[in-house]
Amino acid sequence: MQRLNFINAAPRPYEHLGTLSHYFHDCGLPDGLVELVWLRASQLNGCAFCIDMHVADALNIGIDPRRLHLLVAWRETELYSPAERAALAWTEAVTNVQDGHVPDDVFDELRAHYDNKQIADLTFAVATINAWNRLAISFRSALPKTPQGVR
Repeated sequence: MQRLNFINAAPRPYEHLGTLSHYFHDCGLPDGLVELVWLRASQLNGCAFCIDMHVADALNIGIDPRRLHLLVAWRETELYSPAERAALAWTEAVTNVQDGHVPDDVFDELRAHYDNKQIADLTFAVATINAWNRLAISFRSALPKTPQGVR
């Protein structure tokens, strides 16, 4: 049961977070990468609402369903490019900061595939989805009765 509607309770921060989220769709990161990263972070955080949304968004932009099904086990498949693998490892490290740091080797691998702007954008994207996940989880955002936006 939803605890409260945070969008109605605080519309200005919601709008600003939404504006930030829209930025990542044309910031220069490779096509589809943001959806993979957002879906993986949402899986790690256990956010059903966001997982549902980002699966639908990924399907809508043409990401192969098999890559979505196997994202939880991305290390075990060859379905992801070396650059995507570096971004997924970075996503996991930035999302799971309970150890107090992001390992140097994960950053070094990311740097081998992305420039400074892309690394900063990717990190802001991970921070943004983590904010969305925490909002949806904290307030128990209701999962829609039907899948979100799949065309």
